[in-house]
Amino acid sequence: MSDTRYMLDASAVLAMMLGEDGGDQVRERLAASQISAVNLSEVVAKLQEGGVPDAVITSSLAELNFDVLAFDHGQAVRAGLLRASTRSNGLSLGDRACLSAAESCDAFAVTTDRAWSKLELDIVVEVLR
Repeated sequence: MSDTRYMLDASAVLAMMLGEDGGDQVRERLAASQISAVNLSEVVAKLQEGGVPDAVITSSLAELNFDVLAFDHGQAVRAGLLRASTRSNGLSLGDRACLSAAESCDAFAVTTDRAWSKLELDIVVEVLR
């Protein structure tokens, strides 16, 4: 069994939950995955914006049963420092939160956002789709 750990970006979780391209690949990695509290908040917000009832959001996330990583001081600073090297690729605070969390846990950052494939960082990124 692989010791590889994955840090899921909101886009990856949404792809899985909404049956989009790449979602099956996310599901395959779920048992070895975590999500930053920042990215979990993004998932909830996007589902709510899409009209999903709050009770459905809550129960659906509970079924996924992945670990939620608190966004701590070190990750916050690192996410801020990633701004300069990711700005030209249009990465958001949530994107940078995922990357800093992945780095702090020595995990692969998993996303469906193709812009991440252009990053030149010392963080392993898997772009699904």
